[in-house]
Amino acid sequence: MGCEGMKPFSIVVPGNLDGVHLGHRALFERALELKKGEEDRVEVLGLTFDPHPLAVIAPERAPLPLTSLERRIELLHRFGADRVEVIAFDSDYASLSPEAFVKDELIKKRRAKALVVGPDFRFGKGRTGDVHTLCELCNPWEVKVEVVSIKGDQEIERISSTAIREALAKGEVDKAARWLGRFHEVEGEVVRGDGRGRQLGFPTANIRPDRVLLPRDGVYAVIVRIFEEGRRLSPWLRGMLHLGARATFDAPPSMEVHLLNFDGNLYGKRLRIGFVARLREAQRFESAEALRRQLGADKERTAFAIEMVGPEEGALG
Repeated sequence: MGCEGMKPFSIVVPGNLDGVHLGHRALFERALELKKGEEDRVEVLGLTFDPHPLAVIAPERAPLPLTSLERRIELLHRFGADRVEVIAFDSDYASLSPEAFVKDELIKKRRAKALVVGPDFRFGKGRTGDVHTLCELCNPWEVKVEVVSIKGDQEIERISSTAIREALAKGEVDKAARWLGRFHEVEGEVVRGDGRGRQLGFPTANIRPDRVLLPRDGVYAVIVRIFEEGRRLSPWLRGMLHLGARATFDAPPSMEVHLLNFDGNLYGKRLRIGFVARLREAQRFESAEALRRQLGADKERTAFAIEMVGPEEGALG
């Protein structure tokens, strides 16, 4: 792309981009519009940070990510990034002035021809740079700044990672899915459990989840894919998932999923789990038999909840 030995110009979409939600997608849609007609010499560059800037600036306020870095990169490519660059955010990077960030990081290093940001974009030491600052600093370099308003819906004015985190904290995975444009996902490895699910007639895969934000404890209808060789994924499977304490047996918290119409060995496998609907609270039952009856009802509700949505409706693979 571009002349031999020369980097292409970039349309840069900078930000943490955690979750790659519908608002982030709108930024990339605009970047792709700006790129039209210049495909051979301009690339769309997703510029993201790891760890989250708050992990450096104010660790006590740093949120758990909505997506792993690997999945974030995968999604950014899917929604329009020709290239994704991950900035290792540290104290030195946090101390960059707004002027240095624009001049050195965006224009000189990445040959920015245009920037696409949301109206709340902040940058530079102490987050002192805003959209107005960005326009002022880019103007002398004739770098175009596009500000894309990220509209919400009847419940929120603007889609944001914060709003999605708040929905997940309440167990409102349907709202999170609406704002993400896909089901909220958790990936993890299947590890050995205590076998109680099998004794009840509902064998479960016990999950050791990656470090991402989990929804509020409860029982959920989920869709699941199994990672095979080379990060290939199995077809979607339907399941019901328990997250939290197992009060009936005075057992510690766990994350375990029962797959409908599946019989196979999952130990050591990685799963990708999409949260479709919250069925109920995790609760204590008077006996194992009472729990078994409830699990039967949960299974019926799981099949119905997923059928109502469609197993692939909110899934991206």
